[in-house]
Amino acid sequence: MLGLPCSSNGDQMSEADPINTGFYMVRSNNRTILFAKWYAQKNYSTKLKEQDVLNGTMKEEVFRELGLSVRFLDTRYFSGFCEVSRDFKAVTTVHANCCRTLGAKVVDLTAVVHDWKRFKSLSNSNSTSTLKWTNHVACNRSWKCNKVTWG
Repeated sequence: MLGLPCSSNGDQMSEADPINTGFYMVRSNNRTILFAKWYAQKNYSTKLKEQDVLNGTMKEEVFRELGLSVRFLDTRYFSGFCEVSRDFKAVTTVHANCCRTLGAKVVDLTAVVHDWKRFKSLSNSNSTSTLKWTNHVACNRSWKCNKVTWG
């Protein structure tokens, strides 16, 4: 089983969802080791990011040939900048996806830390149901310009 973050349509086994390759959850066995060796080819793929290589893998049905099933991580628990979880209590990981630059990721992940601290300070009250994540402004802006300022 290979677990991947994505912008989910609600079906964790749907291969129609756009994948994101920020992190993986993989159970090691002969098939996943074989997949890892194949995936290492991204280092030799000119002008392709790992996400592009993985998308190509899905389109070429390499997962199926290796006997791997792909399950997309539920955004209720694995919140991301593309698709934000609405349930603070359920979130275990926040993925800084849909962000063009490292600087923008740092700015918006810092805001996530502040949101989390605010949530933890209110966790004994009923007001946690009205909490929302801060908008990921730096990441949104990172697609409009080449340089993101810190501040």
